[in-house]
Amino acid sequence: MTLLAHDLDSPYLLERSQIERFQRDGHITLRDVLSPATLASYAQRITAQVTARFHDQPLATRGTYGKAFQQIMNLWTVDEVAREFVFSPRLARLAAELMGVRGVRLYHDQALYKEPGGGFTPWHCDQRYWPLASPKACTAWIPFQSVPLAMGPLSFAVGSHRADFGRELVIGDDSERIIARRVSDLPMVEEAFDLGAVSFHYGWTFHRAPPNTTTTLRQVMTIIYMDQDMRLAAPTSREQESDWNQWCPGARVGEVIDTPLNPVLYPPCT
Repeated sequence: MTLLAHDLDSPYLLERSQIERFQRDGHITLRDVLSPATLASYAQRITAQVTARFHDQPLATRGTYGKAFQQIMNLWTVDEVAREFVFSPRLARLAAELMGVRGVRLYHDQALYKEPGGGFTPWHCDQRYWPLASPKACTAWIPFQSVPLAMGPLSFAVGSHRADFGRELVIGDDSERIIARRVSDLPMVEEAFDLGAVSFHYGWTFHRAPPNTTTTLRQVMTIIYMDQDMRLAAPTSREQESDWNQWCPGARVGEVIDTPLNPVLYPPCT
């Protein structure tokens, strides 16, 4: 087995305390999940895809959301190398074990590249956009390089996945202002990411990222996982209706989201 295959396929052993911390705090950052060689290998191909596919107006003329990052989704459907990365059994198993479910499906992947001079990512929670019937969904945030504070790593409001406010807010200036005020009494985690670190956070966990004040592109791949038995909820917003059509086409309200775009990633098919 090559180093790359070992990194993507073999189990990463979690301690019970790490699982408990994730479920209590709504997020966790794990060290040395992937090797520098693995990250460098996949970063080259995924970054090339982002560069080829991202077409937008100059950074200075974009709004708050547009300045936050370059966003390209579901690269696994157009690039075999990206598919290898997104389908990693190691990463999918971590998501399943952290959430305490028997297996996970893919919701979708997305590359989030914060340009030099890129703006802050406003406070928000991801599951506001997802028409999912349970909170058993999470995002793996996988930097392809170390991410110092000046480059814009994720910040988390600890325990905010249990909050009952702000879940209706679309990401933007209003969510930044309102959620910042509401989570001010919660502990905050804002720290640099070492090379090889991967964070996981629940869909309802409030998080943000500061601007990238460096001259280096922040290269991050994300993978969104959901419980293997996740059912489609009736959309409660235009954004959830759009997600249903784009990421779960053919799924039916009340039924398990079992579509060609939502394969089971763990346990891997034999």
